[in-house]
Amino acid sequence: MIILDLSSTKKLHNGITIPRLGLGVYKVPEEQVYDTVSSALDLGYRHIDTASFYGNEEGVGKAVHNSGIPREEIFVTSKVWNDDQGYENTLKAFDRSMDKLGFEYLDLFLIHWPVPDVFPETWKALEKVYEKRQTRAIGVSNFLDHHLGELAKTANETPVVDQIELHPKLTQKSTVDYCREHHIAVESWSPLGRAKYLDDSALVKMAGKYDKSVAQLIIRWHLENNLIVIPKSTNASRQKENAAVFDFEISPEDKKYMDQMNENLRIGSHPDNTKGL
Repeated sequence: MIILDLSSTKKLHNGITIPRLGLGVYKVPEEQVYDTVSSALDLGYRHIDTASFYGNEEGVGKAVHNSGIPREEIFVTSKVWNDDQGYENTLKAFDRSMDKLGFEYLDLFLIHWPVPDVFPETWKALEKVYEKRQTRAIGVSNFLDHHLGELAKTANETPVVDQIELHPKLTQKSTVDYCREHHIAVESWSPLGRAKYLDDSALVKMAGKYDKSVAQLIIRWHLENNLIVIPKSTNASRQKENAAVFDFEISPEDKKYMDQMNENLRIGSHPDNTKGL
């Protein structure tokens, strides 16, 4: 797979393209997110992932507006939160997000979690804003293969993306296989496992072979597995490090080792347990 630089994109099934490497801003406070997004854009990032639940859409929007970069060159994702699901509530939530972002359109709008019995109606609202061209694409987040199967029973549009927790110790093979069979792109959140195994001795040794950090090795692993990846960092030097992954390739042996590290080790909530979210 040829992945040249930060401008490398993946074509989604509706024909639009999404940058393969982006910046996540989960838990970045509103007062900090402007500088966080601005530094990433200065470094060449063109993909920003936010959500209404993060409470920082306004800062993201201002950073995009003030960057001097044409709006159409920056891919921005937001999501509808659990409490706002259902058809009418979702339409209102979308309008609130757009007001905070200050955009005329969104690039990608996702259902944040598969709230039981509600997400099919939520999806109808996403189909509506997509039909009205208020967003260029619609997708889901934290949907397992059985959620996707249930959604397919009533959906008119297939999600272009499923954004799921994914890292070497949680590879979610059944969901990834379902997505690939149905041409749904997989996007990895918490791609570094929230730094919980950056000191893994085997990965440290492996990264040293490439003169890279473990974080760079793992990000590269996501890219070579044809995953979209959105590591989070508020630090400009770390953002730069995370993006310095285009000058090496992981050997087949090392990639096989990383592919087999799965322990079903989940850091975030399980998608079947959304009541406590």
